[in-house]
Amino acid sequence: MKTADTIFGKVVMGFAAICLSGAISALPTSAAPDIPHGFDSDGEKIFTRYDETPLAAMTGTDGTRTLNSFYELRQYPGSPPRIPHDIPPSFAAEPYDCISCHGRGGYAVELKAWAPVTPHPENEACYQCHVPKRTEELFVETGWQSIDPPAIGRSQQLGGSPPSIPHSLQLREDCIACHTGSGAVAEIRVEHASRGNCRQCHVPVVVTEPLEEFTRVNQ
Repeated sequence: MKTADTIFGKVVMGFAAICLSGAISALPTSAAPDIPHGFDSDGEKIFTRYDETPLAAMTGTDGTRTLNSFYELRQYPGSPPRIPHDIPPSFAAEPYDCISCHGRGGYAVELKAWAPVTPHPENEACYQCHVPKRTEELFVETGWQSIDPPAIGRSQQLGGSPPSIPHSLQLREDCIACHTGSGAVAEIRVEHASRGNCRQCHVPVVVTEPLEEFTRVNQ
């Protein structure tokens, strides 16, 4: 009799454990209040982008976009790039006009170039940061001095270790958008986007010393 009670008790305890584990797995994300939404600088974007990107878009590069052409569109390293092409009159400054090309990339026949993919398509006011160049002349003469671009390919610990990320992750959380595909900058394009979790090996190490020496003088 005692043996039967023991077996019955174990069965009940096992069934209760199964039910409890099922209930825990069904809990919403809010059940972990210490992990806020958008943790790891929106690192989940990397996995979302990988799932949505065709394999063909992750391989090869036309090589026309280089670091030189990359920085020519920026007033300083890290600034939003200007729009390097004419904006069709049909565009009504709506976000989907830009996203139609820069959401997933693609070849623009009229420009004879691949459209780079934006790492932040959810920011819909594109023209708030990105503007076309209207004139070669300055409105006001300035003593503007830019800073040197960050060095790439540096390993912080041992030689041959994964290089660090030389820029901040704000608005650039989606690594795959900029570092893969035909529109990627040739010098920073990677061949292992399928690994997904980029920041498991690469960590941000942003050097800010040059910013302390930066001065801007309006005349």
